[in-house]
Amino acid sequence: MSGRPSPREPPVTHVYDAAYAGVPNWDIGRPQRAFVDLLDAGLVRSPVLDVGCGTGELSLFLARHGHDVLGVDLSPLAIRQATEKARWRRVAAQFLVWDALDLSRLRTADLSFQTVVDSAMFHILGDRERDRFVDGLGDVVRPGGLYCVLGDARTARGEIYGLTPDELRARFEDAGGWEVAFAFRTVFERRWSSNPAYFVGLRRR
Repeated sequence: MSGRPSPREPPVTHVYDAAYAGVPNWDIGRPQRAFVDLLDAGLVRSPVLDVGCGTGELSLFLARHGHDVLGVDLSPLAIRQATEKARWRRVAAQFLVWDALDLSRLRTADLSFQTVVDSAMFHILGDRERDRFVDGLGDVVRPGGLYCVLGDARTARGEIYGLTPDELRARFEDAGGWEVAFAFRTVFERRWSSNPAYFVGLRRR
């Protein structure tokens, strides 16, 4: 994956760098179980984009199982840690500091993907950010490709934090060219707790 453009540095970078100066609660040192099951089911196809990859555990897991993986995150510190893990473990995942709301610019570098994995990034986005992200996915996911998102289940009507299958279905239908491949309840594990969550797959037509 060469010829990548350089991203603009987003203004919230320092917030995520501060989190990764320690060990964030969401960084459990391994991939979430939903993504292990996704791999076991044969639903991961290369190349893979891991949005909001953090320190790279999901990217490294998929790359170790033979997939061509690019992990992107806002935090230069997280990407540095992910890159170091890849070197120590001798795993060929690649990492890039990038704003996942700017996926369309990856397409200008002729990058496109069969699978996009999202372990708890979408669920923190604001309303307009979610629409922008969905638009960007439409530019980089190949026909027949799959976007798979794990996030906390929304607990209160009127809140934006979290997600529901109905919201995802509506947003992607509005964008056009997508269909729900699967949706089920699960849990999102943290270092000291776990939350009810949804795991949803959307296929690009």
